[in-house]
Amino acid sequence: MMSLPFTARRSRTLLLALCLLAVLPACAASKSQPLAEAGEAVRKDSLVLAVGAEPEGGFDPTTGWGRYGSPLIQSTLLQRKADMSLTGDLAQGVERSEDGLRWKVALREDALFSDGRPVTAEDVKFTFDTAKANGSVIDLTNLAAVETAGSYEVEFILKAPQSTFGAVLAATGIVPRHAYGNDYASRPIGSGPYKLIQWDKGQQVIMEANELYYGGKLPFQRLTLLFLSEDAAFAAAKSGAVDMAYIPATFSKQQVAGYQLERAGTVDNRGISFPYVRSGGRTEKGDPIGNDVTSDLAIRKAINVAIDRQALVDGVLEGYGTPAYTIVDGLPWWNAETVFADGDMEQARRLLSEGGWADADHDGIVEKEGRKAQFQLLYPAGDVIRQSLALAAADQVHAIGIDMQVEGKSWSEIERWMASSAVLWGWGSQDPMEMYNVYSSKYRGVGYYNVNYYSNKKADEWMERALRASSEEEAASYWQLAQWDGETGLSERGDAPWAWLVNVDHLYLVKEQLYIGTQRIHPHGHGWPVTDNITEWTWRP
Repeated sequence: MMSLPFTARRSRTLLLALCLLAVLPACAASKSQPLAEAGEAVRKDSLVLAVGAEPEGGFDPTTGWGRYGSPLIQSTLLQRKADMSLTGDLAQGVERSEDGLRWKVALREDALFSDGRPVTAEDVKFTFDTAKANGSVIDLTNLAAVETAGSYEVEFILKAPQSTFGAVLAATGIVPRHAYGNDYASRPIGSGPYKLIQWDKGQQVIMEANELYYGGKLPFQRLTLLFLSEDAAFAAAKSGAVDMAYIPATFSKQQVAGYQLERAGTVDNRGISFPYVRSGGRTEKGDPIGNDVTSDLAIRKAINVAIDRQALVDGVLEGYGTPAYTIVDGLPWWNAETVFADGDMEQARRLLSEGGWADADHDGIVEKEGRKAQFQLLYPAGDVIRQSLALAAADQVHAIGIDMQVEGKSWSEIERWMASSAVLWGWGSQDPMEMYNVYSSKYRGVGYYNVNYYSNKKADEWMERALRASSEEEAASYWQLAQWDGETGLSERGDAPWAWLVNVDHLYLVKEQLYIGTQRIHPHGHGWPVTDNITEWTWRP
């Protein structure tokens, strides 16, 4: 997922945190059993969590809720296990036709919505038909139709084979046809482990355990989810007002009594896209396409080799992250051969020299055919981490004679220049389809996908074979070959259309008694993904 700016105001969230510290016990007393009176017993039965920004669109899976963390209120057909393989949730079994065009799903028959009505095939069909009609972040363009056979069997008919369709089934919560209306996003009903009791917009939501949940009794009967910025969440943790708080790496060195620091590995990456084609083209909106410097393979390779990723992890992320080499590091479809020796200035200089770039006028910037190695590197203004990464990377490559001119811009401005300037992005998904969207020739210039107009016929062929594979496991080898097949690929080993920098660890301050289970590799988006396995959490005396 590519990140867009949150609209939450820093001052507002800080004020909310200060108010929280003063009034949380009183609020708890008015909503449920008072914390001061209940003592340790209630602390084992309920949680107060600060795990991210408020979902501005509400709690409707058909418009995107829950795609990057458990929908909590709704169930999904499939779910990811700790090893990232797929297993059933509402689905008891899945059969895929030999041609890959039909996915038949048998539903469990004991699942109920929180209002007591059964979850049926009609609800599944309604959910996906509605999501497709909404045209939101859920990409269902390949879905031709959804058919039902009885109350507990549903069949998805695709236009073309798509081995990644299982990831779609794992990320889309099922909504009730009988209770879906214009206000569903604010008054959701689902068959998931929790049900929404109260939403104080801009502040918090309160959820209670769904007593009809087919997964059994939950360890925590009540969740209070606070919408705080990272620094406000940290303040709440220091006061002891929350059981968990997501925090930035800048606060990681500070000890907080009664809490332990939990570190979740992620594919929440940051990387630089390089315009891949020569300048001269225009988008339909008239915006420029291409860049005569970054379209040169030697420039892209040299930048990749020169950047010391571990130095970025240590200096910008306080050590809480890992060097990034692709968009899918660590996932089952990642090709480990894409890892290369970076921070090698001499090798970077050799690549430039062999590519015809030299500092002829001794001004510190290499040139070729009268063109200086200078170009813009844009990042979304206000994103401190991306700003720091951009400045650090620019400083590193300046040592080899490349001038990346760092500038923060609004998203509307970035949209105008993203096809002709380098841009520092954030992506990261548990769905291999994201790699396809970012690199496939079919998605050149489509929204935020393939903004650099990259194209590699062989990589396209490998990705198409991955989509046509009979399973996610079989497809993995083809995704890996698209990254590097020994001769070409979309990674640094091949065309190097991107310089991936870091994968950002997700950090949480967690009460010492709270065990949050084995965390899966988190996708993009710090906060909500930690709740994906909340049914496994326990309180230890």
